[in-house]
Amino acid sequence: MQNNDARLLLLDRDAVAALLQPDAVRAAVRDAFALHAARSARVFPIVREELPGSAVFGIKSGDVPAQELLGFKAAGFWPGNREAGGAAHQATIVLVDPRTGRPLCIADGNAVTTARTAAAGALGLQLLARADSEQLCVFGTGVQACAHAQYALSALPSLQRLRYVTSDGRREPGFEARFTGRCEVALAGSPHSAAADAAVAASDVVITATPGRAILFSAQAVRAGTHINAVGADTQGKRELPPGLLERARLWCDDLAQARSIGELQWAPQLPAAELGQLLGTSAARAAQDITIFDMTGLALQDLTTVRMLYERALANNIGRNIPWPW
Repeated sequence: MQNNDARLLLLDRDAVAALLQPDAVRAAVRDAFALHAARSARVFPIVREELPGSAVFGIKSGDVPAQELLGFKAAGFWPGNREAGGAAHQATIVLVDPRTGRPLCIADGNAVTTARTAAAGALGLQLLARADSEQLCVFGTGVQACAHAQYALSALPSLQRLRYVTSDGRREPGFEARFTGRCEVALAGSPHSAAADAAVAASDVVITATPGRAILFSAQAVRAGTHINAVGADTQGKRELPPGLLERARLWCDDLAQARSIGELQWAPQLPAAELGQLLGTSAARAAQDITIFDMTGLALQDLTTVRMLYERALANNIGRNIPWPW
């Protein structure tokens, strides 16, 4: 069979940026959680391999058979990119026609990954954090940390104060400038310091968005009623949360098997935990004094539903490069 009319849509960084609207991303990510909870979708085994030069390469893939949605994200971490002024995290997302195996869309996945992860975190806050939360503590000031803080402030309008922790304990004026006028912003020192512990103890919500190479604060700093979005542990051997904390908390994740393999739950896989999608459409999931943790390892379905939204919007608005792809 030959098809000389087949097309392939290419969405580069700028095209993705033009299409990536927060409300649409939140809706796509919520859809991914609902599909996963209903087991209407499949998440295929993850590929995660170390490469020379301290790089990491991975593939996340999955499908939704009833919606003819199939694809994958090839992504990883290349620290040498920083020397050339580029981003260390790189991602490319491909949608595939499940009827033929032919690619439909290739999209730059960097901004998609950031936005869909932050949107998933915001959903976790809406379902698990106390609605009267006033103080947020963020570990990290990179792209992910900024996005998570922005989505958190939108998800929880009650937040009034933001404390942030940097790797070297120095102020990040650029980070502060993003939130000045929206809330009170102040530095809270470096990880595993007295200042960081004090910020955690005073916070209602904690977001850990670091490379996940070291424990960030003391377990005893976390008080009753706190919610934590744990973002950085996404590979075997990574962790951000201290020993003893998981045992005190009610644990949630995006995918249970995945979290126990590469998330914070890898350090206590025997503990009971549940998937966040099970809470959609239900009432409050916490008691006021609960410590809750959302172990976020990222679902391929989040990438696929988000890029499907971009693909449909791009076609409708003639955005991107639509090129012949005959076969």
